[in-house]
Amino acid sequence: MTMSDRYEEVLKHYPLQVKSVRKGRGSWICETDQGPKCLREYRGTRKRLEFEDQVLASLKGIRGLTADQYVRNEEGDLLTAAEDGVRFILKDWFGERECSMKDGREVCRAVKNIAVLHQHLRMVPFKEEWAMGSTMPAGAGEGLKRRNRELKRARTYIRGKRKKSEFELAVIESFSGFFDQAAEAAQELSGLWETGEEPYFLCHGDLDQHHVLMGENFVAVVEYNRLHLGLQMEDLYRFMRKAMEKHGWNLDLGLSMLDSYERVLPMEPKERGCLYYLFLYPEKYWKQLNFYYNANKAWIPARNTDKLRGLEEQQQARNSFLKRLKADCKGCV
Repeated sequence: MTMSDRYEEVLKHYPLQVKSVRKGRGSWICETDQGPKCLREYRGTRKRLEFEDQVLASLKGIRGLTADQYVRNEEGDLLTAAEDGVRFILKDWFGERECSMKDGREVCRAVKNIAVLHQHLRMVPFKEEWAMGSTMPAGAGEGLKRRNRELKRARTYIRGKRKKSEFELAVIESFSGFFDQAAEAAQELSGLWETGEEPYFLCHGDLDQHHVLMGENFVAVVEYNRLHLGLQMEDLYRFMRKAMEKHGWNLDLGLSMLDSYERVLPMEPKERGCLYYLFLYPEKYWKQLNFYYNANKAWIPARNTDKLRGLEEQQQARNSFLKRLKADCKGCV
């Protein structure tokens, strides 16, 4: 059964008229008499899907912010199976474009609406039946410690090589400075809160420019398949870091994003400390070494070395932002 056969069969189970269908990113975008819809294959559990549906339903009616909502079929089910057993979901969708990370004002508008989303997610009462593995917090500090072990393994491997490539020499030269930041971030983030004191709330889990769509009078935050109970600062950090990297760690932009967020949802001192430690961790450096260690080391693309050198060149601007962020943490770091 071809994909086109599947989507035609599945769409017959929904009370809507399909005008046209086009290929999307891992999905089919359908223009219908009830507005655009997104059809995609679903491989998760029904319990997980019901959890997401209940949370998304609680976000309806927020002024200026919207989210993709699941559409139930004619039988009232969130899942629709094709003849071959492949299961699909249908969601309300949007024709708006993704947030432009090149536009500082648009980025700040997006951050403001991320704060609105976080504010409303805090008001969603967490139910015990949602307490499945995919929704429970893993601990940010523990995740960073695991990455640090991966950094050490990569360095040990490189040290043991007799003939080193340009990339490997660049790693040996830069490792100490980046790893010092990585070790401090992991250690301090782990001890920031006492056990049970962590401010866990529902989080989007995968916030980047691809999941923030900019309408004329609204912002749509979409794709909640990684929705979980955790630290909302991780959402904010992920989006902000991508913008800061795009703008060469521009301090003014960083402060403007923080101001946009706190005008809606002021941070507690320890939340700001958490954000500082997340930024302190050299994530792009870890990604480069992790990719290298798990890839074919017989040939290392020149662009990988260029990326590593680029991280070193941005360090002064990055450290200036970190210094300012640390100064605003009010004794929590």
